[in-house]
Parts: sequence; structure tokens; C-alpha cells
Amino acid sequence: VQLQASGGGLVQPGGSLRLSCAASGSTFRSAHMGWYRQVPGKGREWVASISTSGRQNYAESVLGRFTISRDNAKSTLYLLMNSLKPEDTAVYYCNADHSSSFYPFNWGQGTQVTVSS
Repeated sequence: VQLQASGGGLVQPGGSLRLSCAASGSTFRSAHMGWYRQVPGKGREWVASISTSGRQNYAESVLGRFTISRDNAKSTLYLLMNSLKPEDTAVYYCNADHSSSFYPFNWGQGTQVTVSS
């Protein structure tokens, strides 16, 4: 599976962004999927995940602000980010959820999110 994240950019604190992750191949619909983020000098951090049946889980730091969703017909994963904070600044990646037997797919390039005034 090849993954391509997009939708990042520069946004002011309190703003919103929606990230997308397009997946190639048919394995997507069989995989629990997740979003991760990484800042320079730190390890990759799990942000949110969604099961094949749609059950969602979130890191405490984004709970209530971020929403993960998926469209299996389009093999696309989404992350709606509201009430963004400067500490959300990172490169965001999509991949299989770390609990999935498919983890990890190739990581791809990720998409940069910068929250700054």
C-alpha cells in the first residue's frame, strides 16, 4: 500500500484544517488506520485511529478537537482538526494503526501542519 497525505498548511491558532490520505491498493479497507505526527528531534506520536468498522480512538491531547474518518470506497483516510494549537505543529502521516497486523505500511512523505499567528 502506498500512502499520500495532503491538506496541511499554515493556520492561525484556533483555526481548522482537514487532512486527507489517499491509499493505493485494496488492502486499505481491511486495515485499521491511524494518523501520526512528528516534530523535528522527537519520535513519531500516535494521534488517532479508526477501525475497519469505524470505531475511533484519540490521543488525549487531541480528544474533542480532532475527528478521524475513512471512506473505503475512495480508499481515503481523513483527519479534521479544529481548535488548532501551536503544539499541534508537526508533520502528519497516515499509516495502518499500530495494533494492526499490517503495521507499518510505507510511511510516505507526510504533510506539514504549522499553527502560528
